[in-house]
Amino acid sequence: MNQLVTRNEFANDLAVADTASTAVAAQAKALVEARYIMAIRRPRDMDVVRERMLKECCRPSFAAVARYCKPIGKDRSKWPTGPSIRFAEAAVRNMTNITVETMTVYDDREKRIVRVTVTDLEANVPYSQDITIAKTIERRQNKEGDTVIATRTNSYGDTLYILEGTDDDIINKQQALISKAVRTLGLRLIPGDIVDECMDQVIVTQRNTDAEDPDAAKRKLFDAFGSLGVRAEQLKEYLGHGAESLSPKELADLRALYAAIRDGEANWRDVMDAKAESDKKATSAEAVKDVLKKAGSKPKPAEQPATPTRTLAEYTDDIDGATSAETAGLVLDEARGVLSAEDFAELQRLYDLAWKV
Repeated sequence: MNQLVTRNEFANDLAVADTASTAVAAQAKALVEARYIMAIRRPRDMDVVRERMLKECCRPSFAAVARYCKPIGKDRSKWPTGPSIRFAEAAVRNMTNITVETMTVYDDREKRIVRVTVTDLEANVPYSQDITIAKTIERRQNKEGDTVIATRTNSYGDTLYILEGTDDDIINKQQALISKAVRTLGLRLIPGDIVDECMDQVIVTQRNTDAEDPDAAKRKLFDAFGSLGVRAEQLKEYLGHGAESLSPKELADLRALYAAIRDGEANWRDVMDAKAESDKKATSAEAVKDVLKKAGSKPKPAEQPATPTRTLAEYTDDIDGATSAETAGLVLDEARGVLSAEDFAELQRLYDLAWKV
């Protein structure tokens, strides 16, 4: 049997090389070199990338899942929205010369750490992120055979069981977290202006599709939520009214929520919790407005008479020292809004005695 040997310059013996590891290292090296060589020989054209992405966004089926909305915060108008995982996957594919790699760097009974790396081969710019996958799941009920690790109480007072995850559970969590990491890292390599233009085209495509047949769009969207376990009555509860007719904005919002739930960004309970907080904030704001409105409609209190800036004696001297009836009349008019009714009556009597013919 032939063996591959190498001479050790610092020893007198010959070292037997590990042929398996050497072959794997050579194969990995050749693969990396081939990727960079192909990237140099066939560089991307950003005009072509833009054209391909806009064409993708014009497809109704792609536009329906290309944008997500995550229910975070009390103000529904400020819930974060953006390109979904499906959009990022299409963008990376159309950009070309981008490689996505995953490698497990740590694994034990409790968790697994996977490193996700997205590299632009043309610019030689790699982005990487380590994601931690806990090998547990949470359920409201435990079945026979489940291994209960711990329990906790949620905000609703319900008891949740933290169970040891099965292989399928761990794989599902791992794939969802890897997809999120690929979206985050991949979008860093896509020009921002192309992403913004594509998001605008996605909204236009959704609106045009809804305008052609709103009822069909509604039924298709309700069926999509049904596949995720969200029933029609739950959607009506979220909307706050019946579903006979939905506005274009409501259809767009529901599509974004569907994309977020399907991609694992949120679940329906998160959506309803955020809606409850938003409604509570809106109710408080309306109550404040009503109070202010009622306060503004109340009759203003009667104005208190102005504190006299001059006394009755001073006005009396002015009338006595007046050179004509007109001058005395001006003094009397000035005192009308300053003196009290009693003092003004006394000043009127003095004026009549001195100047009234």
